[in-house]
Amino acid sequence: MWHPISISGYHVRESGANAVQELAYAFADAKEYVSTCLQRGLRVDDFAPHLSFFFACQNDFLEEIAKFRAARRIWAFIMTDEFHATSLEAMKLRFHTQTSGETLTAQQPMNNIVRVTIQALAAVLGGTQSLHTNSLDEALSLPTEEAVKIALRTQQLIAFETGVVKTVDPLGGSYYIEWLTDQIEKDVFKELEKIKRMGGTVKAIQNGYIQGQIRESAYKQQMDVESGLKKVVGVNAFIDREPAEVRIHKIKTSEMRNQIARVKGLKRRRDRGLVERSLERMRKALEGEENIMPFMIDAVKSKATTGEISDLLREVFGEFRPSTAI
Repeated sequence: MWHPISISGYHVRESGANAVQELAYAFADAKEYVSTCLQRGLRVDDFAPHLSFFFACQNDFLEEIAKFRAARRIWAFIMTDEFHATSLEAMKLRFHTQTSGETLTAQQPMNNIVRVTIQALAAVLGGTQSLHTNSLDEALSLPTEEAVKIALRTQQLIAFETGVVKTVDPLGGSYYIEWLTDQIEKDVFKELEKIKRMGGTVKAIQNGYIQGQIRESAYKQQMDVESGLKKVVGVNAFIDREPAEVRIHKIKTSEMRNQIARVKGLKRRRDRGLVERSLERMRKALEGEENIMPFMIDAVKSKATTGEISDLLREVFGEFRPSTAI
């Protein structure tokens, strides 16, 4: 039985990467996954249909649409040209999109409703199959029920009132969109070629290249905001002197205590010996060459906690420390 695997470009983008870097590093990761599966003797047409991606969508409306259109072409090319997939299902890009929390502001938070709407519409026009819309209070707290409902209604308005879902590629044929799609595709392949020459994603992370590129992009974006070159409404343009009044979601102390009590109760009720045996089998797999996933699943079934499993991974493998620093 195959389980879906999701490969994220979202967290790269939210850390400061630009649109090209988001796609390039997600696809570089995906190529590593596919190569590993092939080395284990799996057939690409069997497992590739179960791969999916998780992308961000930011404020540059036309660029984001072109990014998603380019992504679909790039993935189809990678699967056919590099991995020789023959199944149409293996060539399809399946992706979920989340609007960008990084772009939302604590200043004038009601403006975030507009930002999320623009981002969500760009994702739909770009062909996303699944969508998460962030709440207006993202920069301030966990969302309130009211903010969550507005985020939900944003999706529903796009789906049922705009008509943009009537065709799969509403902006196909637009001169600028087609040109920008081509440009993004070309730039992503250039970045993928750099990573390939380094020896792949793992090597590019180990030598600090990918982290350095993201850091440089994030720094440039922040400098553009601070210099005023990039306008952010409510932050460095059209500023209100009076702070906005927005209701903040506050977690009750009682809720935290209840959650802690639930975990403690689980640990009292479970079979401690079964947990210890499953974690020990997992340790042996981690220290050897076996596929660790079956052992990790058994540990979860024995009611080992996420913390206990993570502690074991850290104990055996240690924690990654980047080779470069600011």
